[in-house]
Parts: sequence; C-alpha cells; structure tokens
Amino acid sequence: MPPRWPRKPDRNDPAFRKLDDRMNFATHVAIFAASNSGLWFFDNLQKASWPWAIWVTGGWFIVLVAHAVYIFAIADYSAAATTSGDTSSSG
Repeated sequence: MPPRWPRKPDRNDPAFRKLDDRMNFATHVAIFAASNSGLWFFDNLQKASWPWAIWVTGGWFIVLVAHAVYIFAIADYSAAATTSGDTSSSG
C-alpha cells in the first residue's frame, strides 16, 4: 500500500521534501539492485568477461553512496531553508 500524505503535497513543506527525497533514494536503490543483479546474472550465464561491468557497478555505487550522503547527512529540511530561497517580492 503506498504511503499517504495527510495534507496537500507541497515541495516547500520540509516534512514532505524529506519523505520525497527518501522515496526517490529508495527508488534509486531498487533500480541499482535490479539492474546490477541482471548485469551480473547475464555476465555469469554467458560466461562472459565483461571488463566494463565492474566499472558500471562501481561507478553507479559511488553515485548511490553520494546520493545517500546528501539525503541523510547534508540536506537541510528545516523550514528556514525553504524560505531563504524564496526571491518573490510583493512590491
């Protein structure tokens, strides 16, 4: 069952941004796992020696770790962070 948000989704809402970023990260992990398991399955099935397979997996893993570091350590989900980028004026 998909998660339900109790109010209108708004990217300016810090709690929604945090949840949305984590769901995007979970999707990234799932695509990484499915793609790389398929890659290595066919590498073993074909008894191939694909030298690029390790580079694809390693490079993607580095991107995945960078994504995780940003989501869990760097991203600022405070309400002040959302209002500081607002450049609209009423005058």
